[in-house]
Amino acid sequence: MDLSTTYLGFKLPHPLMPGASPLTGDLDTVKRLEDAGAAALVMNSLFEEQIVLEELAARDAMETPADSFAEALSYFPKLEEYRLGPDEYLRQIRKVKEIVSCPVIASLNGVTTGGWLQYARQITEAGADALELNVYYLATSPTETAQALEDRTIEMVKSVKQVTHIPVAVKLSPFYSSLPSLAARLAEAGVQGLVLFNRFYQPDIDVNELEVTRTLELSDSRDLLLRLRWLAILSGKIDVSLAVSGGVHTAVDAVKAVMTGAHGVQVVSALLDNGPETLKTLREGMARWLEEHKYASLEQMRGSMNLSRSPDPSAYERANYAHILQGWGR
Repeated sequence: MDLSTTYLGFKLPHPLMPGASPLTGDLDTVKRLEDAGAAALVMNSLFEEQIVLEELAARDAMETPADSFAEALSYFPKLEEYRLGPDEYLRQIRKVKEIVSCPVIASLNGVTTGGWLQYARQITEAGADALELNVYYLATSPTETAQALEDRTIEMVKSVKQVTHIPVAVKLSPFYSSLPSLAARLAEAGVQGLVLFNRFYQPDIDVNELEVTRTLELSDSRDLLLRLRWLAILSGKIDVSLAVSGGVHTAVDAVKAVMTGAHGVQVVSALLDNGPETLKTLREGMARWLEEHKYASLEQMRGSMNLSRSPDPSAYERANYAHILQGWGR
């Protein structure tokens, strides 16, 4: 069965790959991922805060930048708590490139335009084949407009594109006023791919200690639904590679993602739960499903359930909302 796909310009044997996670921080695990057939590897993220903190530590001074970004740095982990520091991260890219033959996609996670983006050039020089720019930001100020937030994301992309020649994907959250408009602007700015979506881990409240508590819950297949909807909406309208991230736990989940338009299928929680060999299980399950349903290739199936080609496009739009509510209890 032909499961081949093209993602960020790379011809891949299938769309399955580990998404950004701690898995790539260990070389033995990296080798297990390749042995399980990973089509590509997305490195764990290098955070803007790490780079800024290291630069401040190197100067041995805590000067507050004009944009007051450093005011929040004390809430982030100390440098030693990050899995890999900036220099170690670059070395890890080189080590990973030495032991795998598949494309290696580095990941930068940040929200501001600043000197930390120069690491995109160093990541390129370290041998990364592509870069995933992970935009994780929650607007909390009533004076910050949606336009300002989007403009900053576009400027970040342009800054990165100026210092690197490798393909760039942007990993987005679903919380934008008009995601299709932003996606079109990002494509115009030169990105080669969009990853849907970043997961916002929700804080809880300890009512006895009056503290905000941090919780980590792995995804399940229910998390895939939001991603399917937006893949279907963007597929065929934005001329970039599309990847899904979050909620892929079974072969059928991966099939759904491709049907709605995904070129790449990133898996994290299923690998953390069940090990790197899950990639092989998912790939074999996809091949069986396509064969059983008389598909000649993955490409034949891609986008068959997107908004433009779906037999019921209204299911992705407002009509779905009305039908579900009116049908409750009948």
